[in-house]
Amino acid sequence: MSHPLIFPDFDPVAFHVGPLAVRWYALAYMVSFIIALPIAKRLNRLAPEVATKEQVDDFLFYAILGVLLGGRLGYVLFYRPMDYLSHPLEIFKTWDGGMSFHGGALGVILALAYFSWKNRLSFLAFADRIVPVVPIGLGLGRCANFVNGELWGRPASPDLPWAMIFPTGGPIPRHPSELYEALTEGVLLLCVMLFAASRPAARERFGFLSGLFLFGYACARSFCEFFRQPDANIGFLSGGTTMGQLLCIPMALAGMGLMVYAMRRLAQVSAHV
Repeated sequence: MSHPLIFPDFDPVAFHVGPLAVRWYALAYMVSFIIALPIAKRLNRLAPEVATKEQVDDFLFYAILGVLLGGRLGYVLFYRPMDYLSHPLEIFKTWDGGMSFHGGALGVILALAYFSWKNRLSFLAFADRIVPVVPIGLGLGRCANFVNGELWGRPASPDLPWAMIFPTGGPIPRHPSELYEALTEGVLLLCVMLFAASRPAARERFGFLSGLFLFGYACARSFCEFFRQPDANIGFLSGGTTMGQLLCIPMALAGMGLMVYAMRRLAQVSAHV
């Protein structure tokens, strides 16, 4: 029997800028946007071009607002509505943690819709140029979760070579599910999205890449939920499912619907040419 790994004693603060403490989670967001922006610009230059590079630059502000506001409100509404209803001022204490990807996704979708309308862009076409880089933020965000020692996994066999004991997870070895999510929702999904975005046939079908991202994330997240410990205040739902898996159902359906729509729409356009 192998001995489980002991979670490293990471400092939750990455570094200080004067009196300001920059935490790993905030750093993950900042690095994600820095890396993702030039890649999104490059994708946008591929035919058919749907926006200018200045418009991609301008959208960064809207994307940040969508992620932060949507992620926080999503966590409040999906995971702890009664707690925050009793203590509404706690909503603003973002430094205590609590962000939801599904809420962040809704926030970015609304930001994309508003920005596209404001700049008279095709919503689906512009979204297709943005979503391929989203896994960068997902992967780095999960790495930050691991560094913070949060969102750890379910109990694992001590024989699992990478089973780990987390300081807040009790004395039993657990799956480092944050790293599973970083690899699937981050690295794997990024590779799939960039490969698909490099195919002219996928770019021409407006909405296909957006649908592929929604469906791909839903599959990756649902799989990782089998190893992730559910939130203590919610626990398991009916049939042993989790809130994360439940929220992935409409996402997967929307993704499949968008891909089918994109395929049929191009077929209809081609038939009338």
